[in-house]
Amino acid sequence: MYFEFMSLVRLNIKGISYSQTQNGAYALILNEVDGDRKLPIVIGAFEAQSIAIALEKEIKPPRPLTHDLFKNFSDRFDIVVKQVIIHKLVDGVFYSSLICERDKIEEIIDARTSDAIALALRFDAPIFTYKNILDKAGIYLKVNPKKDDEDTPDDSILVDDLIAEEIETGGASVNYQSKTLDELNKLLSEAVANEDYEKAAKIRDEISKRN
Repeated sequence: MYFEFMSLVRLNIKGISYSQTQNGAYALILNEVDGDRKLPIVIGAFEAQSIAIALEKEIKPPRPLTHDLFKNFSDRFDIVVKQVIIHKLVDGVFYSSLICERDKIEEIIDARTSDAIALALRFDAPIFTYKNILDKAGIYLKVNPKKDDEDTPDDSILVDDLIAEEIETGGASVNYQSKTLDELNKLLSEAVANEDYEKAAKIRDEISKRN
């Protein structure tokens, strides 16, 4: 298989950190297993909740969440998620694949990274990325010896920095009211292609106002 010829690095989930300045902004912090680098990924509130529930084994929602439903569906039809691979990073967006198996036949399914990791937790599947992605996006967080390692203020600062970077690159600060319909439709297509559905929803709302 293609993935086997690449240099893979295993990751663990360090935790989820929230932004102290941006409501509803979270970052999933992944740890390099055999190293000190962290891979931070900005995720939405729903995905953060789903991952947090999977991390806390004692928490059982009264009705299945979307990722729980996927797990139940897969169990019923003997489909197993064997591993998750974060295989691409383009313009700050991480792309992932689910490596699944049924009847000894392996399939690769494209997925958003936040969804892939929420499912990896439910299947107890390992998470990997390529060495070149970790070299590009991995960072070293400062360690505060007075704080527990699970969730330090450094993580919260990191989330704020990530959100600020998105804003500077034209995310939340764009004034869509000043755009033409053609420009809005182009921005909408780009947002969907980049899997930035929150941005896409805002653009769609502005387009709907004009129709």
